[in-house]
Amino acid sequence: MLTLYRLRFLLSSHGFKHAKTFISNGQLLNLVVLPCFPSGRAVSCYRKDIPGVSHCNAVKGHLTLNSFSTATVNKLCWKCGSSAELFFCSSCNVIQRPDDKTNYFDILNCEQTFSLDTQKLQKRYLELQRVLHPDNFSQKSSKEQEYSEEQSALVNKAYRTLQKPLSRAVYMVIISVGVSLEEGTDATADPAFLLEVMEINESLAETRSQDEVSAIGRSVREKLKDLTEQMNSSLNKGDLLTAKELLAQMKYFTNIEEKVKDRITEGC
Repeated sequence: MLTLYRLRFLLSSHGFKHAKTFISNGQLLNLVVLPCFPSGRAVSCYRKDIPGVSHCNAVKGHLTLNSFSTATVNKLCWKCGSSAELFFCSSCNVIQRPDDKTNYFDILNCEQTFSLDTQKLQKRYLELQRVLHPDNFSQKSSKEQEYSEEQSALVNKAYRTLQKPLSRAVYMVIISVGVSLEEGTDATADPAFLLEVMEINESLAETRSQDEVSAIGRSVREKLKDLTEQMNSSLNKGDLLTAKELLAQMKYFTNIEEKVKDRITEGC
């Protein structure tokens, strides 16, 4: 699981290592783009040799997955041997074993962009959880119950990662370059920036005024909003070096934002 508010990573060029920390087996497969909606919108999938697109019918007693069109992955159904989709077999409708190398954006059926629609993301998440919830499989085989729990957990992990800007940015950098971010110190961070962060932290620690705490919170949110826009631009341009620097700044301000929330909750 990616930890949102306690990320530590190097800003030097050696800060990327060990992709398997975040991506099982440390492998990213070729990017394939397939049209998978009636609208013709394409969705990317990190899979090799994707043969086509199909729909998954409703499992008896479950919500239909017809609205969740997914690319057929290069695997066979564990029960009937037919080509299987991401969640269910297209032939026998049996739930499949999750593939933890699947792109989180594909799991939640959203465009692979930093400025994604979080409302659509949440809607997709809730729809999937209704279909995959283990309670729906209480009368099924032990293997189906196990796979439903694992699929549900994977969807949860994907949603938590993509829901927040900071963890979403980290994930996008990871899948862009095929590596993770090394935990460490921000050795090359701009001294002026570090001084600004230190001053904000000191102001927050010293003030006993609810209004001042709220003002600091508003200022930090504005900074995060600006950093989010810069991050979106950098990722769209493929400027990973700048994106890496912005991640460090987002981490610091996100930490301050959490401190502000704690102070407000505690009533200063």
